[in-house]
Amino acid sequence: MYNDEIFRGKTFSELLNDIYKNSEKKEKQISALIRELQPMIKNLGDATIVVPLIKEYMELAIKNDEHLIKMAAIVQRSMTRTTDTGDGGLTDEEKKQLLQSIQELEDDK
Repeated sequence: MYNDEIFRGKTFSELLNDIYKNSEKKEKQISALIRELQPMIKNLGDATIVVPLIKEYMELAIKNDEHLIKMAAIVQRSMTRTTDTGDGGLTDEEKKQLLQSIQELEDDK
């Protein structure tokens, strides 16, 4: 079930692995960014410029992960429904959420 292809070349297990790896990678990138920017902050004025940049980067990273997690949740519900009932169709609300998540991901790019 978790190794069935959910879309072109991607299984559910691989999607979960991607979410995990993205989270780890972003954590390392954010830490590296903070380490690089920290020496540039000499006074309060510098901090008011640098800190919002870090905040924006972190928010974008979190938002992208949230979209992947939403997509994984919808796929998992569909897979569970297929196993339980034999009907893998998504509800109208799930289709709407999935399309909205995809659109938001495209907009963020």
